Amino acid sequence: MEQTTFHLPRSQPEEQGISSTAVTAFLNAIKERQLEVHSLMLLRHGRVAAEGWWAPYAPDIPHMLFSLSKSFTSTAIGFASAEGKLSLDDEVISFFPADAPEEAGPNLASMRIRHLLMMGTGHALDTTEGLHQSADGNWVKAFLQVPVEHEPGTHFVYNSGATYMLAAILQKVTGQTLLDYLQPRLLEPLGIEGATWETCPRGIQIGGWGLSITTEDIAKFGQLYLQRGVWNSQRLLSEAWIDEATSKQIANGDGGASDWAQGYGYQFWRCRHGLYRGDGAFGQFCIVMPEHDAVLAMTSGTNDLQGVMDAVWDHLLPAMEQEPLSPDERAQAKLAAELKSLTLPIPQLQMNSRLEETISGSAYSFEDNNEHWNKVVISFAGNQASIAIRKLENDYTINLGRGEWVEGKTSFFQKEEKRIAASFTWLQEDTLELTMRLIETPFAYTSQIVFKEDALVWSQLSNVLSASNVIRGQLTGTV
Repeated sequence: MEQTTFHLPRSQPEEQGISSTAVTAFLNAIKERQLEVHSLMLLRHGRVAAEGWWAPYAPDIPHMLFSLSKSFTSTAIGFASAEGKLSLDDEVISFFPADAPEEAGPNLASMRIRHLLMMGTGHALDTTEGLHQSADGNWVKAFLQVPVEHEPGTHFVYNSGATYMLAAILQKVTGQTLLDYLQPRLLEPLGIEGATWETCPRGIQIGGWGLSITTEDIAKFGQLYLQRGVWNSQRLLSEAWIDEATSKQIANGDGGASDWAQGYGYQFWRCRHGLYRGDGAFGQFCIVMPEHDAVLAMTSGTNDLQGVMDAVWDHLLPAMEQEPLSPDERAQAKLAAELKSLTLPIPQLQMNSRLEETISGSAYSFEDNNEHWNKVVISFAGNQASIAIRKLENDYTINLGRGEWVEGKTSFFQKEEKRIAASFTWLQEDTLELTMRLIETPFAYTSQIVFKEDALVWSQLSNVLSASNVIRGQLTGTV
């Protein structure tokens, strides 16, 4: 079946009962709070009322969703349940008799699919680390070996291993990967193209993270849930599933001011203000607002997810009126200009250094180090620089622009080749700063390189915690 990309209809905010001034205030709040947002798309009454990408991020570039992937995995289970391929009351071990312990304890034996969905497996801790550590790459077996301390359904623990098990069960009962199964049921009807999903060592798509799609694709997914499973007058998901998946299935805290303590559904979080969301690490959001007939999709690279949501509650939520507003051409023009000019800052401190001629093309060798860097060559030509790094036995080259982004691809930071936008500037005569953004991910890296006689000292930081490939301490290289 040939797939055609479907784009959501566009509209001015005022036509959908939202003031352009409120959206501008939201953008200002994001900037003032120094929250690194990469994109947003606000839907009201099924129309895009505002959208923006902070350069170098762009509409056609997919973004890693991290745990927002979980809501798509849950949706696949909703389809499979409706088709009779499984029941939410099926016992988890029944699907994997060869991988289950010889003597399954009573809690493991009574764990059902619905407990995986609600993060109520009974585990005291997230099982994900144990999956990664399994020597044979059998993540299912590793999950089933973990002690289950609590009766399933009674104890909430956020547990990406549970979502992986949903993906494994789906693949077992359908013979298809998550994406292949979702293709005709979800992706094709919504016009979502080019989705990718990371896999475990045994080829099962991970479920709990690893999905990459565009911001508009996230918005379409949220709109499907807002429309209670109907898309283009065709029912894709049952209303009963939507209600069950997005309502509180288990307590995860005592409410209060935290949007992580309002209850948890089937891989959806309950929010304050009667809303619900899918979300992922570092600020990947699909916020559904049924009472306001609105959806907000966002991608980010921040550790302050609550800060992003607080800005939504403070500025966007109160701005949603029942009726269309009178056109405000001045405010609309100001918002349009703001959205068009969104960009993440490119450091431009000292454009040149006399050192460039001296160091260009010189090879600096590193002593043995935890990062396995062997050698680096930095070269300058006009308004571009290139960094050639040997790591283990592999060579990588990253091109950078002088005070501007240069785009390319690299597998230096992650196993798979990813798009990168990179720039450089001199902080002072002897200190070079590199900014490298993996624009399909939340991750960005800032390197500072101090040059001394016949040597350099290299340090590197990430924009978010938990990013891979962050140098611990400093590396010293010598000519």
